[in-house]
Amino acid sequence: MSTSTPPTETQGWRASLLWFPDSQIPQARHESDGLLVTAREADGIVRIQAIGPYRDLAAQHPDLPTTHWPGLCIAPGFVDLHIHYPQTDVIGSPADGLLPWLEHYTFPHEKQFSDPAYAHEVSAFFLDELMRHGVTTALCFATAHSESVDAFMAEAQKRRLRMVTGKVLQDRHSPDGLRDTDTALSLHQTEELIRRWHGVDRLGYAITPRFAPTSSDAQLHGAGEIAQQFPDVWIQSHVAENVDEIRWVQELFPQARSYLDVYDRAGLLRQRSVYAHCIYLDEADRHRMAEVGATAAVSPTSNLFLGSGFFDYLASDAAGLRYGLASDVGGGTSFSPFQTMHAAYTVARQNVGRPGISLAPEHLWWQHTAGAAAALDLDGQVGNLLPGCEADFVVLNPNATALLARRTAQTETLAEWLFAMIVLGDERLIAHTVVQGQSVSDNKP
Repeated sequence: MSTSTPPTETQGWRASLLWFPDSQIPQARHESDGLLVTAREADGIVRIQAIGPYRDLAAQHPDLPTTHWPGLCIAPGFVDLHIHYPQTDVIGSPADGLLPWLEHYTFPHEKQFSDPAYAHEVSAFFLDELMRHGVTTALCFATAHSESVDAFMAEAQKRRLRMVTGKVLQDRHSPDGLRDTDTALSLHQTEELIRRWHGVDRLGYAITPRFAPTSSDAQLHGAGEIAQQFPDVWIQSHVAENVDEIRWVQELFPQARSYLDVYDRAGLLRQRSVYAHCIYLDEADRHRMAEVGATAAVSPTSNLFLGSGFFDYLASDAAGLRYGLASDVGGGTSFSPFQTMHAAYTVARQNVGRPGISLAPEHLWWQHTAGAAAALDLDGQVGNLLPGCEADFVVLNPNATALLARRTAQTETLAEWLFAMIVLGDERLIAHTVVQGQSVSDNKP
């Protein structure tokens, strides 16, 4: 992790600017020569104070210390709605599908996170890798070990990041060393971790059943009771990802109307609940999620890699379902938001047997920034550059590679420019990542 001098109380940042004037609408604005003004407020958080054309704002802020990045573009830091930090080292592991992949790679590897030193080392690498790729906020899975949460939170706190994670709950159908052998203790540990970390600095806690098959009824309903006790914590899990998984859920929970209904019956479906994948939901499921304000974390690289299926954008929009993009590392194949956005475009073109749709480049970018933040119930805090938002942003270099420079120089519209970066971009496109007004990652050309 590279660091620089801490920010002054008020700071200017001059470059071209990309943001969403209305965070609920996927319509971006681009200012070719803009000024972003940030300041540390009384609570210690650095927030954006003003944004607009340099010619208009510069006179209002005389003698403002300003960092000038000519030829570069300041954009919101990316928000990842679903990622597994303990799976960093199993990314790119071959398997015949979701359940074999869990059995052969994920479960054996996650046993190591009972070791605090190991958990700290992986957390540090993972968080630095996220920042190198321009991701400044994420909803993360830890493992079944409390140590994995403590290590992650400490490393995120050190970096002043806005991160959310939670101890994984799994008290059955899991190997020794990963299975919660005492259900009551696993729930007590969850409550302790919430009290220790939720709301500390920029950290948040998520109640985290791994997925329905690996939790008993008692554990799921106990988690629901904790969710009722702490209404401002998040809930995260997986749902309707894989046809074999869905058959297993039907066998284990014959009384439930659907896979999603298992969580609903347990009190785990509400606002601030984020469910990954949501591929095989039916109309009633989507409407139920929309009704309670729950969110779908769309994980296109993972779904393509594991052959799980395609997220249905048209049906989700018709139901009013909130969604945003997620890398789902390590089932997902890249930390890069550009690869995730590109894969989402590909998935939407398939559209589950119906005529494909072409997601607009602005819509793809919104799904990974302002839209994802709103889906995470952090609208107005992260994922945008509006006044009041926390000062987490990326600095894009559209000339990062020879091909990018050649292609972006020939684009005629904002949509073409954004799409060129989505299709051709990788971490080299992120010249700087700025967290809380401080440059924390620099990708040198």
